[in-house]
Amino acid sequence: MDVQLKRGILDVCVLAAIKDCDSYGYKIIKDLRPYTELSESTLYTILKRLENAAMLTVRTSEHDGRLRKYYHITEAGLARIEEFKIEWQEVISIYQYVTKEDSHE
Repeated sequence: MDVQLKRGILDVCVLAAIKDCDSYGYKIIKDLRPYTELSESTLYTILKRLENAAMLTVRTSEHDGRLRKYYHITEAGLARIEEFKIEWQEVISIYQYVTKEDSHE
C-alpha cells in the first residue's frame, strides 16, 4: 500500500480508537489489533503528529503507581474522522473502477 495513503488511514484509525473514550498507548494498539498491526514506535509517532495538529490532547495520570499518558480526541480530530468518511467514498469509487473488469470474470 502507498505509504502516504496508509499513513492517513492509520491516523484516522488512531483517532477512531479514542473517539468514544480517552485511551492510552497499549490499549490503542490492542483495540486496533483485529484491524491492523501497529508497532509502539509507529503509534507514538502518529500520536505526536496528531497532538501537533491539535487533533488530540494528552494528559498524564497515575495508574498502579506509574504515570500513564491518556489521549483525548478534540473537535479537530472528530472533524478529521468525518472528512475521512467523505474522502473514503472517492477511494471506494476509484477501487470499483479499477476492479470493474474483475467482476465480469
